[in-house]
Amino acid sequence: MPDQVSPSARARVMAAIQATGYTPSALGRNLRSQSTKIVLVVVPNLANPFFAEILRGIDDELVASGYGLVIGNLDNLPDREPRYVDMVFARQVDGVLLFSGRIPEDSGRLMNEAGIPVATVCVKIAGLPYVMVNDGVASAQVMEHLFALGHRRFGFIEGPVGNINAIGRKKGFRKALKKAGLDPDAASYWPGDFMFESGVEAGRQFLALKRRPTAVYAASDHMAIAFMKTVTAAGVQIPEEVSVVGFDGIEFSEFVTPTLTTISQPRHALGRTGTQVLLEALGSDCRPRSVELDAPLLIRESTGPAPKTKRRRA
Repeated sequence: MPDQVSPSARARVMAAIQATGYTPSALGRNLRSQSTKIVLVVVPNLANPFFAEILRGIDDELVASGYGLVIGNLDNLPDREPRYVDMVFARQVDGVLLFSGRIPEDSGRLMNEAGIPVATVCVKIAGLPYVMVNDGVASAQVMEHLFALGHRRFGFIEGPVGNINAIGRKKGFRKALKKAGLDPDAASYWPGDFMFESGVEAGRQFLALKRRPTAVYAASDHMAIAFMKTVTAAGVQIPEEVSVVGFDGIEFSEFVTPTLTTISQPRHALGRTGTQVLLEALGSDCRPRSVELDAPLLIRESTGPAPKTKRRRA
């Protein structure tokens, strides 16, 4: 204790500390409380720029609360999961924020079985608190906008098979068609994975159709932008011949030509709110809350009135 050390001895210790640049160990300071003051954030693919602003929101909230951040990049590879599962079971972190639609596991051990709080951001996993937008409601906004412009023939670029967000966006798309009295199965569907390449392939398949949709809704901005580039390179005018809508509101969507109409996910707010939910779970025995945030439709240049059907000559 400081009061049990002579002034001269204390002066010598402080001088040594300053001379060596010693910094007290955060782990040592937290041994008594069994807290690391670190949160693990598990991201499916860190190369996806969509996550950048969410991570910034998480970091802002953690810094304000005195916590640090460790990023676990799965790179869409299941064999990367065990290292992060081990980290959690070893209590090297206080809590986990998951961006992936499945719980990481290792030899039958699920990450959420380690006894520390786990919450999800942008996805929903049964039994875990989550923060996300309602993908179905967002899709309804997209379709209401396109219906108001007179569109009745649609194409949809899907997300990864089994992805909870992709499922919600497709369900919302099909539900809106049915509600409008249109057959959901009459729409064109193209497989996708949220990334540029699948948008390019969807564009090629669109160009091969004799009777093309007048509006295409893509489950991510990346796919929408790649689709637009592919069809415009073939001479298709946007939005005069086909309207295009994306999902996410990434920064690049405002700088393409034409600018992209898109659902704008509040990414910074998703990160901060998700962190708040996790930190609340760390300090309380109550059932953690889940939150759904609004995601507005940003109407830009890529959508316009449906092209008029040309009448056949007698």
